[in-house]
Amino acid sequence: MRWWRWHRNPLRRHSDVVEAWIVLATWILVVLGGAVAGAAAALSVDSAFSARRAHVHPVSAVLTDDAARTPPTGSGYDDGRVWATVRWTAPDGSVHTDRAKVFPGAPAGSGLRLWTDRADRVVAPPVSTAEAALQSSLTGVLVASSTGAAVWAGGWLVRSWRMRRRLSEWDEEWKRIGPEWRNFSSGGT
Repeated sequence: MRWWRWHRNPLRRHSDVVEAWIVLATWILVVLGGAVAGAAAALSVDSAFSARRAHVHPVSAVLTDDAARTPPTGSGYDDGRVWATVRWTAPDGSVHTDRAKVFPGAPAGSGLRLWTDRADRVVAPPVSTAEAALQSSLTGVLVASSTGAAVWAGGWLVRSWRMRRRLSEWDEEWKRIGPEWRNFSSGGT
């Protein structure tokens, strides 16, 4: 009974065949469109993470002064670290000074690893390869499911429109044939 629109029978109408094709096309587009969009999004995010990793590099730095012993309060998001002045030598031999987050109470001269960009500015560390893979995968799944849902909703709207059209065609046909049917059932000619 599930595939009745595809089998030839005297009760099947053209609108049934059209509806079957709409349903089939919708599901094909949901699966393929969602998969392609998800894969493209995952690749895009992964390439963005790779580009970010290529534009930053780690350097060894030292604290120039003792770090504050207590982090400031009331700043909203707080990771427990404090800002302190650090110094490092770039690969070209130039010495740079900037501020970076360090653990509270770290003494002057303590070594730490930080990340800089090509202009030797301190930047946030890039995400690890595992984190990038996870974020890329999750983005792909989210985009694939969102794309599939949007395509399914579009197919549902088209199918609903076709169903309303079919019902109005049946109403028109019944208005034309109904009086003849009543005459036939009441014994008239």
